[in-house]
Amino acid sequence: MLKIAVYFRMFSPYILARLNAAAGVAQVVGIEGSRRSSTYAWEPRLGEEAFERVTLFEDRAVEQVPNREVMAAVAAALDRAQPDVVVPGGWSHVEALAMIRWARANRRRVVMMSESTAHDYARSPFREAIKRRLVQLADAALVGGAPQRRYISQLGLPESRVFLGYNAVDNAWFERGAAEARANPALRAQLGLPPAYFLASGRFIPKKNFDRLVRAYASYRASAGAGAWDLVLLGDGELRAELEALVAQLGLGAQVHFPGFRQYDELPQVLAFAGAFVHVSLSEQWGLVVNEAMAAGLPVIVSRQCGCAEDLVEHGVNGWTVDAWSEVEIAARLDDVTRADRAAMAAAGQQIVARYGPARFAQGMAAALAAAGAVDPRGLSLADRSLIAALALRGTSAG
Repeated sequence: MLKIAVYFRMFSPYILARLNAAAGVAQVVGIEGSRRSSTYAWEPRLGEEAFERVTLFEDRAVEQVPNREVMAAVAAALDRAQPDVVVPGGWSHVEALAMIRWARANRRRVVMMSESTAHDYARSPFREAIKRRLVQLADAALVGGAPQRRYISQLGLPESRVFLGYNAVDNAWFERGAAEARANPALRAQLGLPPAYFLASGRFIPKKNFDRLVRAYASYRASAGAGAWDLVLLGDGELRAELEALVAQLGLGAQVHFPGFRQYDELPQVLAFAGAFVHVSLSEQWGLVVNEAMAAGLPVIVSRQCGCAEDLVEHGVNGWTVDAWSEVEIAARLDDVTRADRAAMAAAGQQIVARYGPARFAQGMAAALAAAGAVDPRGLSLADRSLIAALALRGTSAG
């Protein structure tokens, strides 16, 4: 069985599910940057792994560590592990650069994981040229879905060596947890949730588009009348005060709820009692919250700007796609879902998302490892060695 070193900045619950599944197809050394993240408030989960776990920095978030220190820590971990294949997440962070450099210096193969699409960020010819050089140092890739496959192929990796399954969550966890919550209807009131509501979840930052969602919700509510659903915004972040001010300005203080951030164990309960899930980001590489909502049995309204929309949302079947910039379109779909056969939509959604669970991650990983194994091991040219060294000088690992 091949020995592989897989890197993530933090082993969040959905990462643990993926790596545990991958341990069935390879000997996995899971390397995490740190136990906690400066971006996400997940509590560390320990003792749940079916693989060898290595943590680079116990006392600091890896994003706050200087690049040289990160590069050295990654190289030392790989020296100890001696994997046959390294599996970095993407190409932009210094950890990925360190893994690629180590693999090429030691004539090992590289399988690159990615959820990037051609449209999730503004692109420049210069930056695309750099990415193309880095992507072509990979032997195979594991990506989220069709848009991600197209993009990494555009960057020079042959499509025959690009496989799907990267963006997986533990579907069974969310399906089971939501079913258990629904079996206890009194739990809804105990959680402080309204009788009927749309649910949106994420960090309160500009790209998540919560302000436009609130305004679209106001339009929906004005036309829906007495039977209108409430809106629950789950999460926290820098724009919370602005969102609360907007809600007050629109006179929706009693209808829009801010329960705050919830840990993984609590998410199925909040999902369980929602009527539909709404995710209308202006830009999103994938959007794992959509997987979670579908697994929990919810119809979804997802912006076409989200990387998951093409693969997860069948328009009018398990939900709708919308233009993230259109309050009118978002409001119309909010109204539509309240009138739809939501049970049929939920069932369709669970069937679709079943194709994107941990087993699919393991299958995709196995296929990518096989494809990489068919490629002759390569070294690192002087030009590529210089490029990686230059990129690694960019301050900290935030990249």
